[in-house]
Amino acid sequence: MNLTESVRIALRGLAANKLRSALTMLGIIIGVGAVIALLSVGQGVAQLVTEQIQSIGSNVLFVVPVNIQAASAGAMAAGGGGALSLADAEAIADPDLVPDVVAVAPEYQRSATVERGREAIVTTVAGITPEYATVRNAKVAEGRFIDETDMAAGSRVALLGATAYQRLFPDGEYALGQTVRINSIPFRVIGIMEEKGGSGFGSQDNIVFVPLSTAHTRLFRGRTVGGSPRVTVINVQVASEDRMDAASEAIRDLLRQRHKLSYRDDDDFSVISQKDILSIFGEITSVLTLFLGAIAGISLLVGGIGIMNIMLVSVTERTREIGIRKAVGAKRRDILIQFLIEAMVLSLVGGAVGILLGVAGSLLIARLSEDLVTVVTPQAILLATGFSAAVGLFFGIYPATRAARLNPIDALRYE
Repeated sequence: MNLTESVRIALRGLAANKLRSALTMLGIIIGVGAVIALLSVGQGVAQLVTEQIQSIGSNVLFVVPVNIQAASAGAMAAGGGGALSLADAEAIADPDLVPDVVAVAPEYQRSATVERGREAIVTTVAGITPEYATVRNAKVAEGRFIDETDMAAGSRVALLGATAYQRLFPDGEYALGQTVRINSIPFRVIGIMEEKGGSGFGSQDNIVFVPLSTAHTRLFRGRTVGGSPRVTVINVQVASEDRMDAASEAIRDLLRQRHKLSYRDDDDFSVISQKDILSIFGEITSVLTLFLGAIAGISLLVGGIGIMNIMLVSVTERTREIGIRKAVGAKRRDILIQFLIEAMVLSLVGGAVGILLGVAGSLLIARLSEDLVTVVTPQAILLATGFSAAVGLFFGIYPATRAARLNPIDALRYE
């Protein structure tokens, strides 16, 4: 018997019990659909994280103290270990010391209460310099950015992140020129930042920016043991991506020398690149995607067990048919192929319907989230299809073998 004839007989056998075949495929349909939908969500999350991290800026290094929480709170020990200073940032900006650096944007972040009329929020207030706009790819939606005049005068001016603006001006009022109070000190709003969303360093929108000189003299007054104004992070833009490692090493050597660390001492700071952040989040999202796929794979396993169960019932019901076919010359191989094809058809048809269900599910999930764009990759479809075919083959082997081994005499006697 040729393969075409085996396929025809297998399809006829499945068509004779349409409802049972459909219910049998249900486990495969749900399993394949879940695999594709969940993998698409995992890919979408990975892409979203990558875009958010890249939106921070291009070729950026972040120099942070080892104890970044203590540095942010301004609560370093008397020894000042691990503190970064404005003088450190100025040294890094010196082209004679670190030639691969294009721009440096020191930043001093603290938590503060920001008020406007009856509205009050507790949020992050960051003291920055004009270079921050270039280094961190920060753009103003309305108004202007902090400039050198603001820095020199220690002006009480503020830029509101998109979320901070929405919380302080819930009715969408015109904010430019309005006054907000940061820790009870009045500041004039000069701009609203473009919305950027979350990133590896938390939300970039729920934040208020002020000139760094103002932050040091009027708001927080943090200083290191040497007397230099303290900074929380030093944002460094490097000339090109292939010079990132060289710049990172040069900064590390410079800061070790400035902090008077001996060769036995560990660094009291960290130099982090976007590649490092992407690598960390890539590992997290990969594990998450694998975990979600494994959960969905359980549905495929259950579907495979259902196929085996129904195929065993089918063998029992068609014992007499098998005996007749063997009596008229059908070989064991023909019977084996026929039942294997039936199992494969169940799994592949279920897989095809599951693919459609998975794509529809991923589109639905994307509509429920403003930022998340699910990504259905050909690899996910091939994985789900291949796994469903493997499930059909694996769980169809035993029933097919059992049918092929039936003794024709005993089969013909079966009622």
